[in-house]
Amino acid sequence: MTIIGTIVAFLIVFGVLVFVHEFGHFFMAKLVGVRVEVFSFGYGKRLFGIKKGETDYRVSLLPLGGYVKLLGEGMFDRDRPITPDDFMAKTRWERFLILVMGSLMNILLAIVLMAIINMSGVTVPEYLEQPPVIGWIDPGSPAEKAGLQVEDQILKINNRAVKTWNDVEIAVGSKPEKLLTVEIKRGEELLQIPLKTEKVTRYEMGYAGFRAKILTQVMMVNPGSPAEKAGLKPGDVILAVNGQPVFFYNFVKTIESHPEEPLVLTIERQGQSLELTVVPRKEGNVGKIGILQGPKSITRKYSVLGAIKQSLKENTRNTFLVINFLKDLLTGQASTRQLGGPLEIASFSYAAMKMGFMAMLSWIAIISLQLGILNLMPIPVFDGGQIFVLMIEGIIRRDLSPKMREIWMQIGFVIFVFIIVFVILNDIVKRLPSGWKSLIPF
Repeated sequence: MTIIGTIVAFLIVFGVLVFVHEFGHFFMAKLVGVRVEVFSFGYGKRLFGIKKGETDYRVSLLPLGGYVKLLGEGMFDRDRPITPDDFMAKTRWERFLILVMGSLMNILLAIVLMAIINMSGVTVPEYLEQPPVIGWIDPGSPAEKAGLQVEDQILKINNRAVKTWNDVEIAVGSKPEKLLTVEIKRGEELLQIPLKTEKVTRYEMGYAGFRAKILTQVMMVNPGSPAEKAGLKPGDVILAVNGQPVFFYNFVKTIESHPEEPLVLTIERQGQSLELTVVPRKEGNVGKIGILQGPKSITRKYSVLGAIKQSLKENTRNTFLVINFLKDLLTGQASTRQLGGPLEIASFSYAAMKMGFMAMLSWIAIISLQLGILNLMPIPVFDGGQIFVLMIEGIIRRDLSPKMREIWMQIGFVIFVFIIVFVILNDIVKRLPSGWKSLIPF
């Protein structure tokens, strides 16, 4: 069932993205009077479909994308008969609009979906939007070795300003085993501290070991548990234990280290401060109170205009994140393990589908934005590659020769095949014990 669910989730996500992208090309081609010969989901051999008017709407063998075939597209010889509905009969501006519309539709889809999510209500951990002031340092972590301290405020990482913990997590998480320069404010003093990150998880995420002042929120209380007897309820935020401030990462340790000892919890409930006494039950050698905890979260709902504004803000920020990640990838600052190919997209799609409809919409929005941006890169077989050629022709005020275009497309095809093979293999090796070394015997 997991395999079937993963396949279904992948087809839903990719189906939406491909349809929206190719519909952009299709719509603009029709608008400027270009004949659309094929509208295909997938590449390769035609499996099934219908032909309506001039267009063959089909599903093809390899579901790794899709395409729209326009009359005259890729046929650069001007000596052949060219009809008014031929792609090459149109001006460069009209061809540019056709090529760019696919990516614009993906970006527009991301904006619309995020706006819908914002109107429905967004629940996010509160600390992610707070200034990056360190509240905890893991013992033995890179942060401790570097000399960072609790209450240090992080201002910049590698000369990039960080205003929230979300910025910090992205800056550190994308740079495993790298030497970072962390600019902090300690009291009234500004310091620059070198910090060598480590890598964690199979995605080789960067790890520093400093954490925010994350408050603990009660998500669920087990029936008959010490927490229920003490009067704890879902939604309660734990501020202190026995008068000492306590944060998410050491709350569990505090409870576990005091089995069968009365503890006074200071909590926040609906804006009011309360004190409750709980006696952790001894299970093995540690104390348990019977709750499911999470970081304190906030829910925001926006008006229509507010949701659109917030969506534009989030997608603009995410666009720069993608661009910066690609830059770090090319310069070796980011790990290729942080790339996700079809297998990873399928896996995350299934996880999002299990989390619910809004999670699925959010995942589609994220991938749609990335697809829109990546497809504008100047790689020959991508839309960006063809747009790049149009720009060159506009500058030199003449068309490139058919031979030059043919060479350009052949180079692009080789690059495209390499990218597809690489991202699939990359997805596979992340699941192997020794990574790429595991493939050496083969």
